[in-house]
Amino acid sequence: MFVRIYLSGPMTGLPDYNYPAFNAEAARLRALGYTVENPAENALPANAPWHLCMRDAIRQMLTCDVVAFLPGWQVSRGANVEIELAGHLGMEVIQASGIVSPREGL
Repeated sequence: MFVRIYLSGPMTGLPDYNYPAFNAEAARLRALGYTVENPAENALPANAPWHLCMRDAIRQMLTCDVVAFLPGWQVSRGANVEIELAGHLGMEVIQASGIVSPREGL
């Protein structure tokens, strides 16, 4: 059973950088007992250059077992990079909404 989840999805060009969707999904997964890396919670300012945001996001992602994607990931350059990299690194990649049961042992 996986334990640490990285959230991937669209941010650039969306209202509030899509932070409400990221934060809601992170809260839902944490309530199920998962540890979640949420790029919407990183220390960089929201308007930081894309390449710096991606470096920070990939650093977060590499600490995880699973990449869970949010709706709209297909049109996100960053999410596509994250999901492709995760696949090359042998990480499990799944739809975030497909995670519906709590972590074992809770």
